[in-house]
Amino acid sequence: MTAASPRARRHELAAFLRSRRERITPEQVGLPRGRRRRTPGLRREEVAHLSAVGVTWYTWLEQARDIQVSPQVLDALADALLLDPTERTHLFALAGQADPHPGTSSPAVTPALRQMLDQLEPLPAAVQNSRFDFLAYNRTFGRLFRDLDSLPREDRNSLWLAFTDADFRAAATDLPDLLPILAGKLRAAMAEHLAEPAWKALVQRLEGASPEFREIWARHDVVAPGGRTKVIHNALVGVLRFEHTNLWLGPTSGPCLVTYVPVDAATRAGVERLLALVVEREGEGEPPSEPVGLSAGRGGPVGPSAGPARQTRGGPDG
Repeated sequence: MTAASPRARRHELAAFLRSRRERITPEQVGLPRGRRRRTPGLRREEVAHLSAVGVTWYTWLEQARDIQVSPQVLDALADALLLDPTERTHLFALAGQADPHPGTSSPAVTPALRQMLDQLEPLPAAVQNSRFDFLAYNRTFGRLFRDLDSLPREDRNSLWLAFTDADFRAAATDLPDLLPILAGKLRAAMAEHLAEPAWKALVQRLEGASPEFREIWARHDVVAPGGRTKVIHNALVGVLRFEHTNLWLGPTSGPCLVTYVPVDAATRAGVERLLALVVEREGEGEPPSEPVGLSAGRGGPVGPSAGPARQTRGGPDG
């Protein structure tokens, strides 16, 4: 029996659904925990309730029964299980159905969270998952290392950018230190996701594209999550210095809010100038003609009312 057989795909779909259900706490989806909960994560009946499907039908789905599942039901399950865009794509592929809403953003990025990203401007901030994909970011973050909006979804990932993207690598002033840290964080995070296709596909893609990654990955080093001071050479406003922090939005296997807080007045002025340039570009419909130094032009603060946070289908951590 091949891996592509219908029976194998049903069993893989069942295992995938169970793994996603067990990682979500009741509090994440607004449900009470109760006193006698023994099931890790959500119960089957809770997923059925959240996705408006029958409990028996959902149970059969997790038991790999030979039943038909519609794209609309898969869409509801993706929302109920807080799947990120990569996981959503995998869900539809396993079920053999076309996604009725391709490019749908992650339900983990709520309207309130998107508003928070806006309110943090001009401080750069983003939401990323444990695989280091960017799920959303504000305008300052979108131009901090390079123009993230210009990239396809699958390239908006910290490790992919650090190991393969020339613009990101030019902005990162500490690549020799950064690359082992990123690879070590990925390996540590991957311990809970070894069998998951999205994680394996990311590693395979990096190994195929970057000799540096292959050499570092072969060391099997691990690095614990955590923030540190970053020095970034921004192409538009020059050198910026930040304290980088990850704020977990749930279990550490879930998404986190990444923030970059300026450590000096020059950096504060620089991010204000960067946001002003982005707003100016949006108003004119074209990018600035040339990079601008920290001391040039306007440096006043620009508030959150200038525009919304970017919602992305797909970031730099370290």
